[in-house]
Amino acid sequence: MRMLLLAGCVLVWVASVLWAVRTGPERSRRAARWVALGATGTLVSALGLGLATGSAEAGTGHTGHAAAAAPAKGAMTGDGYWQQVGGAPFHPTGRVRTYYVGADEVEWNYAPTGSNQVTDKDFDDVADVFVKRGPARIGSTYLKCLYRQYTDATFTHRSAPTSDDAYLGFTGPVIRAEVGDTVKVVFRNGCSVGASVHPHGVFYQKASEGAPYADNTSGQDTLDDAVPRGGRHTYTWLVPDRAGPGPHDGSSVMWMYHSHTDEVADTYAGLQGFMVITAKGMGRADGSPKDVDREVFELFSVMNEGGSSYLAENIKRYAQPAPAPDDEGFEESNLMHSVNGYVYGNQPLLTLQKGERVRWYVMSMGTEVDLHTPHWHGNDVLVGGMRMDVVNLLPASMIVADMVPDNAGTWLFHCHVNDHISAGMMTRYRVVT
Repeated sequence: MRMLLLAGCVLVWVASVLWAVRTGPERSRRAARWVALGATGTLVSALGLGLATGSAEAGTGHTGHAAAAAPAKGAMTGDGYWQQVGGAPFHPTGRVRTYYVGADEVEWNYAPTGSNQVTDKDFDDVADVFVKRGPARIGSTYLKCLYRQYTDATFTHRSAPTSDDAYLGFTGPVIRAEVGDTVKVVFRNGCSVGASVHPHGVFYQKASEGAPYADNTSGQDTLDDAVPRGGRHTYTWLVPDRAGPGPHDGSSVMWMYHSHTDEVADTYAGLQGFMVITAKGMGRADGSPKDVDREVFELFSVMNEGGSSYLAENIKRYAQPAPAPDDEGFEESNLMHSVNGYVYGNQPLLTLQKGERVRWYVMSMGTEVDLHTPHWHGNDVLVGGMRMDVVNLLPASMIVADMVPDNAGTWLFHCHVNDHISAGMMTRYRVVT
């Protein structure tokens, strides 16, 4: 009987593949990717054969992404390989996507509920090391400098985030583009320190790099390096093929952007955000990938507020009498082990729909303590053709993980490093039917 069931399933699978091929390669590839994430594993389990004997990766050639995106035969040697590395020249779509981004000083509370939302209890003694305010201790609220999106060049009206995006916390606005587009970031610095906008991945010239160092530039080419308080600068970035998805990527990839005027102090102050580049022809009007139902952005970082440009001001505002210069406990108290700027589950709860195609963009910033292993309870993801429920992050690293949630409930999502668990680097997500 089992063999008859298996033979029947094989016939159904072959018929579905033939149908998919007839309906066109693009449709076939997109369908194959999400089937690999969801339905195939369910079918194999139903036959009692186990995932090990019927890998759901087979439909994607073990890449976890579109079959046609894999290099052609022989492409991994010679000119074909290097063409993939460099991509094609910039072929402009004529579309310019303009973002009005301000750097604003904001009082940010890492634990706005005042309790541990993961345990549903009051903060314990370990948590109080980081969140309790008192003599020579700042607590959970800090003055920060954050990227905020505005509606136009007057910078009078902010683009208010929706309730679904509240979980984004202190990260900057998501910048989107499709391969072939041009991105313009009109930047206004409202903070008391110089700041810039430096992108990863896209094509830029010196006047749009946003990083001061000995690069033999002068004059107009240095105005992007450190925009003073009240100053403005427009950054122009091109999006060639090399900025978009590669042979083993899905329909979109992520890059980060951050201030690079004083990179360490600027990022600890909060100036960082996500950028998504979608393959040509695969973007919706707003640039998001049209074969994805929901995108999620998560930043895992030990925000060392002791390294922020605002440390002196935060001590003056929140920690009087001031700590002694050699107070190691004070230094420890300023290490906020956060997810999008929240600790101990204080991030607004993210809700996903069972069966929808969810793309997670996960990144890290920081120093040698920022070795993170984000772990999803209840569901798993596909990354580079591999199924997993834990991914590895180093400082300034970025991971794209695809999920088709099949397990309803409220689930933990946390860094699996023991010390980071104790210090509150955890949040939750919910899957509903």
